[in-house]
Amino acid sequence: MPVSHPVETLSRLENGRLPTLLVENLTYHYPDGHQALHGVGLQIGAGEKVALVGPNGAGKSTLMLNLNGIFQGNGRVEIAGLPLGKKNLPLIRSKVGLVFQNPDDQLFSPTVFDDVAFGPLHMGLPEADVRARVDKALAAVGMGEYKERMPYHMSTGQKKRIAIATVLSMEPDILILDEPTAGLDPRSRRALINLLRELPLTQLVSTHDLHMAAELFPRMIIMDEGRIVADGVTADLLQDDALLAAHGLEKP
Repeated sequence: MPVSHPVETLSRLENGRLPTLLVENLTYHYPDGHQALHGVGLQIGAGEKVALVGPNGAGKSTLMLNLNGIFQGNGRVEIAGLPLGKKNLPLIRSKVGLVFQNPDDQLFSPTVFDDVAFGPLHMGLPEADVRARVDKALAAVGMGEYKERMPYHMSTGQKKRIAIATVLSMEPDILILDEPTAGLDPRSRRALINLLRELPLTQLVSTHDLHMAAELFPRMIIMDEGRIVADGVTADLLQDDALLAAHGLEKP
């Protein structure tokens, strides 16, 4: 089965640089005892854009929630060389820009400005720096003119852009998105794909949208039953009919 990017015990890529994300032997049990992750290991280098795919229940969302400490399993997680742990949790959460599938889970303030400013304010930044970060983040997602608008009056596509801006304002090392195109009409989906293409950040994106994966992500990781079953070049994995069928996926 195609596999690449083996985890190295020295936590370094072949070029000697620390990976932006390192996961080693990560396991996670839910409170009811169900084991959702079984020894997951992966690493992602700076600037990589990686699709995370698999059937429902494969463990994709559980993995993502372990990467910024919302869930805390057993194993090793590092962000840019910084180990995930209680002492480092606030800093880790500023480095991991996690965007939920439903933007209403992320937007809770009276205005767009307040939502995007929330993270930088809680980092203790001066007001001038907060305003500069908000302006920069909204400009990056093409929503600068919406700063004083109320998020709950916006379309789903607009809300998803604002949700991305809320994490960009933290200036993260890695952007992690859960099903970003879910619920979008074709025009909004295309706009979001173009946005992700233009963002220079390291990205790990969970998706059932294999057309987007083929277009946007050079590397793809397939999960099933809490394990990584394949990790390699997206175009190659999408040509493996037996692999896709075995894990509930259809060629785009």
